[in-house]
Amino acid sequence: MKISIIGGGNMGEAMLSAVLDKRLSPKEEVAVSDISQSRREHLKQKYWITVTDDNRQVVGTGDVVVLAIKPQNLAEVIAGLNGAFNSPQLVVSIIAGARIDTLCQGLGYRQVVRVMPNTPAQIGEGMSVWTATSEVTEEQRKWAGSILGAMGRELYVEDEKCIDMATAVSGSGPAYVFLLAEAMAGAAIKIGLSYDVALELVEQTILGSAKFMKQSDKLPAELRRMVTSPSGTTAAALAKLEEGRFTELITEAVSAAYHRARELGS
Repeated sequence: MKISIIGGGNMGEAMLSAVLDKRLSPKEEVAVSDISQSRREHLKQKYWITVTDDNRQVVGTGDVVVLAIKPQNLAEVIAGLNGAFNSPQLVVSIIAGARIDTLCQGLGYRQVVRVMPNTPAQIGEGMSVWTATSEVTEEQRKWAGSILGAMGRELYVEDEKCIDMATAVSGSGPAYVFLLAEAMAGAAIKIGLSYDVALELVEQTILGSAKFMKQSDKLPAELRRMVTSPSGTTAAALAKLEEGRFTELITEAVSAAYHRARELGS
């Protein structure tokens, strides 16, 4: 499987690294295009792949062509790629907010997959939610699944509307976790812990809790109750969070992200 990536930013590089690490394609059959010369040089020196600033050139070499550009560059890039694709090439878009119809019309091509990845994909622990046009073949779906699976977990959904919903949960979700970590570390410092100790406690607590939840057969609510003794320290903390409308605020935050995702794609 020959893979071409248009856009060598963080997510483009995450996909590149995963593809090479999992040996889905040899480096000789991977190409990346990017407008930044420094970025091209970085990728060439680190991965020993073909790089160029010519998007149509890399399109001509790939069985799978990944669009990993910034949303603000979408119109210009897809206009330059119109008519460049031929079946059985597969287009995989990880462009935030770019709807499948927009991509298909702009490219003049319909074998397209749309993906919502997230930041942990950069360390192979990502969550990618994706969907595909009806023209995408079963073999092409396997290509997409293997590439996305190399970056972590992947989940296929039939309805494209679920992509906007996933954006609000898993796409934006890492920022929610980072904010929680920031707040917890700050609070730990205020009660007397050093910065280094506070950060280590918070990082391992979040990591361990996530792994425990993943491996458990219990729902999050059950796990929360397990660690909350009546009138204990955890109960006091949770009571204060609910006094501040913690659960409602998370619901409102996810809803705000979802509605913004829909606006960006309209």
